[in-house]
Amino acid sequence: METGRASKTALRVALRRAVHQVLDQPRILDDPIAVPLLGSRFAVDRINESSHIARAYRAFMAARSRYAEDRLAESVAQEVAQYVILGAGLDTFAYRNPFPHVRVFEVDFPATQAWKRQLLTEARIEAPANLTFVGLDFEHKTLTKGLAEAEFEVRRPAFFAWLGVVPYLTIDAFRATLVAIAKLPAGTAVSFDYGLSPHSLSPLRRMAFNAVASRVAKAGEPFQLFFTPEELDAEFSRAGFRRFEQSDSVQLNARYFAGRADGLQLPTPGLGMMATAWV
Repeated sequence: METGRASKTALRVALRRAVHQVLDQPRILDDPIAVPLLGSRFAVDRINESSHIARAYRAFMAARSRYAEDRLAESVAQEVAQYVILGAGLDTFAYRNPFPHVRVFEVDFPATQAWKRQLLTEARIEAPANLTFVGLDFEHKTLTKGLAEAEFEVRRPAFFAWLGVVPYLTIDAFRATLVAIAKLPAGTAVSFDYGLSPHSLSPLRRMAFNAVASRVAKAGEPFQLFFTPEELDAEFSRAGFRRFEQSDSVQLNARYFAGRADGLQLPTPGLGMMATAWV
């Protein structure tokens, strides 16, 4: 992503989450803010949205947010009261937060945050008192410094969600963020999605990946970083996490899409993997 320009991928993700609210029942992610936030930018093309690819992508966007928010709820039950959303984009959790005592930090590029705040103003959605915006370029300022400036409590554990960000990072930025999180108190955790290394994909899945990679590159936000599950486990160990898990499309389908009459689910192999690591 170019510094000083709002994220185009953030808008596409938000559109898919909003379409999920309108077309899919039951919803994987119940988000009453998704449609109002987009205002006149939101429209549903029912023909295009009925395609296999469109359904798969919005299923993944909904599932990854639901996965992270389920993991957050587990952490809150263990008395975690800080939630950091890295690369927040147009995420809506802070505006439908069921945990009034949990402080939310939205971390993103300043340009993307300015655009989001404009959308919130247009939609007459007020930012809650327990929300803090943290302007940060992950490649040029450390997470530790950015959070410190926002009065994040480093002596208390936190839960981090890092959705739709990792594939766009350099390996150095990824590792620096993992290490920063791993240095926080026990009980801290991070959940994120990541893309499987292209060389590990089947020929058909690699063709689909190449098409998506080409599109995001043309938007100025190219994919850079991929892992195999084994490689990611090694990164967690290197950073200092004591426990970690990964979920593939089969596991996510069993958790969120079983028994649906509309057949909505993630393709196998999926669009991405979900991972969580605990300090």
